Amino acid sequence: MNRKDDILKDINDLAKDISKSSLVSYKDLPRYDLFLSQVIDFLNDKFDEEKYTNNIVQNYIKNEVISKPEDGKKRGYTKIHLAQLVLLSYMRPVLTTDEIKKVFALAFNEINDRSDDIISWEKAYEIFAKIQTKSFDEFLDTEYFDQNKLLNYLGEMNLKNEDEEKILVFLVVMSLVAQASATKKLVKKIINEYGNKSED
Repeated sequence: MNRKDDILKDINDLAKDISKSSLVSYKDLPRYDLFLSQVIDFLNDKFDEEKYTNNIVQNYIKNEVISKPEDGKKRGYTKIHLAQLVLLSYMRPVLTTDEIKKVFALAFNEINDRSDDIISWEKAYEIFAKIQTKSFDEFLDTEYFDQNKLLNYLGEMNLKNEDEEKILVFLVVMSLVAQASATKKLVKKIINEYGNKSED
């Protein structure tokens, strides 16, 4: 194996390492409702490059990008809020707030009305986690998105015909967001790994 092959293998190994510690599975998100301060701590712990504040989260709620906390509860932030905010965190570097809102509307229609959701937040989160893991695991070989895999996800959902197109667009966007996120993390890791070597 020559030096170029070694570097490509190292980069693939870096991508696999990132994928192992990347996204918290939906079942591992906190089960109990949280205070806003706990939500902020959770996000800042998971996304160390971004600093969330109460104002940032409250602005997302006010602008109806994410759903309102449970009425009248101090611990009004549920697992669904965390899923929304985690997905939003991956989208923030790629999309504007208005674009994120439009992407969420594809799958969830009115953000504060659970009854009109086409798919569940759990399902959206789980599919994103699978797509993201694949983006890292097969980083150098992957296409922008795996058309067959997305169509399989779509087929598993038993959607009405009029909803299929919206969910397909949602899945394509989330696939591209996962790819962009994987690219950004891997580029940083490569720079940290190889940037230091060039100084030696």
